[in-house]
Amino acid sequence: MTLSRCLEKQEQLKTLFSSCSDQEEKYLKIIEMGRALPLLKEKTEKDRILECQSLLYLKTEQIEKNLFFKVYSNALISLGLAALLIEIYQGEPPEVILKCPPKVLKKIGIATSFSPGRINGLNSLYARMRRDACAYLEF
Repeated sequence: MTLSRCLEKQEQLKTLFSSCSDQEEKYLKIIEMGRALPLLKEKTEKDRILECQSLLYLKTEQIEKNLFFKVYSNALISLGLAALLIEIYQGEPPEVILKCPPKVLKKIGIATSFSPGRINGLNSLYARMRRDACAYLEF
């Protein structure tokens, strides 16, 4: 298990956002992160995150015991918020996703920076990642 790598990724995000001088700069950085993601091309209804106020899809794939995520959203902010979670969990084994919560999101002020609808979508995306991680656990 690589909990330390997950925590290190969160520390890197915290450092990245510590350079933001205001909310606008934080928003722009989140949008930039979303634009850098490779987008999910083929979407199905089962990939959709229903609790998000915009269209948001997540596809999870396991490669050599690690999980990899692709997303699509029609909203740049939603895509950017998804990028935060993907930055933390991309390439991690299912156990890490279940045991290493994204505490950095609170530290960088995500919950206080966005509307309740956006935060609900982000929480729903994380819940889906956890559900998918459970499905890939090896017992």
